[in-house]
Amino acid sequence: MGELAEQLRRELDRYSPGGKLPSSRALVERFRVSPVTVSRALAQLAAEGLVVTRPGAGAFRARPHRGDTPAGDTSWQEVALSADGAADLVPRTVDASGVTVSLAAPPPGVLELSGGYLHPSLQPERAMAAALARAGRRPGAWGRPPLEGLPELREWFARGIGGAVTAAEVLIAAGGQAALATALRALAPPGAPVLVESPTYPGMLALARAAGLRPVPVPVDPDGVRPDLLADAFHATGARVFVCQPLFQNPTGAVLAPDRRTEVLRIAREAGAFVVEDDYVRRLVHADAGPLPRPLAADDPDGVVVHVGSLTKATSPSFRVSALAAHGPVLQRLRAIQVVDSFFVPRPLQEAALELVGSPAWPRHLRALSAELKSRRDAMTSALARHLPDLALPHVPSGGYHLWVRLPDGTEESAVTAAALRAGVAVTPGRPYFSADPPAAHLRLSFAAVAGTGEIAEGARRLRAAYDEVTRNPLVARQPGL
Repeated sequence: MGELAEQLRRELDRYSPGGKLPSSRALVERFRVSPVTVSRALAQLAAEGLVVTRPGAGAFRARPHRGDTPAGDTSWQEVALSADGAADLVPRTVDASGVTVSLAAPPPGVLELSGGYLHPSLQPERAMAAALARAGRRPGAWGRPPLEGLPELREWFARGIGGAVTAAEVLIAAGGQAALATALRALAPPGAPVLVESPTYPGMLALARAAGLRPVPVPVDPDGVRPDLLADAFHATGARVFVCQPLFQNPTGAVLAPDRRTEVLRIAREAGAFVVEDDYVRRLVHADAGPLPRPLAADDPDGVVVHVGSLTKATSPSFRVSALAAHGPVLQRLRAIQVVDSFFVPRPLQEAALELVGSPAWPRHLRALSAELKSRRDAMTSALARHLPDLALPHVPSGGYHLWVRLPDGTEESAVTAAALRAGVAVTPGRPYFSADPPAAHLRLSFAAVAGTGEIAEGARRLRAAYDEVTRNPLVARQPGL
């Protein structure tokens, strides 16, 4: 669909404004694609304002906007939006920029070392399609599901956590981001501080700020969050929530050390606080990882941990099925907020999830993915050592889909990311991962969103060219907006 849309976009100049494009049938025959592909390509151009589609008549090149059309006056919205949260201690800010970096597709020809999801070649597309087809034939598949989620799916997530977690303590949610949003709203009132790892996932920082919460950073080292600083932060702020990723932390890849696991739970319990455990990539383990530590929730009988697990990272960005698990009264608050926000996760998607994880294709997919991620990680570390030895790589993770590298002191990361894009490779700047001023310039480099190890090597070569452009020409680093 993307290639067809790009081809049609290049050919629009052949038609005068208002001129009719070839029929869908003609486009199907010319490009040898399906009618659905043609329909989607035309819809993409219509969404960009380049064509206008008229049912029964066809598609036409859009006419340019008339300059004399009077514009509406939206200045009143500035006043209305500025009053948002005026009664709160911390005004809400909704900034999606740190999230869209890993969600937006790069321009054609640009290698995607910034992506946050698996390349289509790594996704279990056939298994998901078969699961969805089987799910659609299940009796009652299109009916209303239980508000908490299908019992069998809740049981599957509970078994994955282990310990004393039961299906009755699990809620099915629409992806990890939605589950985190529910947890933050349930556990902290607007204006409250929330402790976060530093650096941490920008999407979680955006969620906290959108809810009117105040993120307070707690530094992470190669063994995960530092318990001594966590205790200090609880004492100094009075916070009642700490959000963490104990396994293959984003972006550092750190795994919380065994002796720190018990300390984190003890410190939170003594502070009367919750720990939100974002267990986002447990199924993206590399082939050489060895046995994984259990989730924190498996060793928590006292209800300190609210656990978030998801299928999305190991499947597809559109397979948005996740779970919240919690002990005690907080479970009912989580359930109430989720019901108010979204009612329930669509039943066909839950049924498809059950079909997928219960099929023989699922363990085969995880084994193949584990081997491929290790191969890609090794390819990227080798390419960085060869082409960019100036970049520091303090930790090579055994799970997840990215590396966290530090730029030499004095290097402007915004200049490097902008130059990289001009060189044909998209990388993620480190600044959005910090809730306060960062201690140094960083880049996050993903090895999961590209087609293979060849693109990883080429991406490193392009990044080297961008790095040279910045370091050899100080004027580049000083350009505004970079």
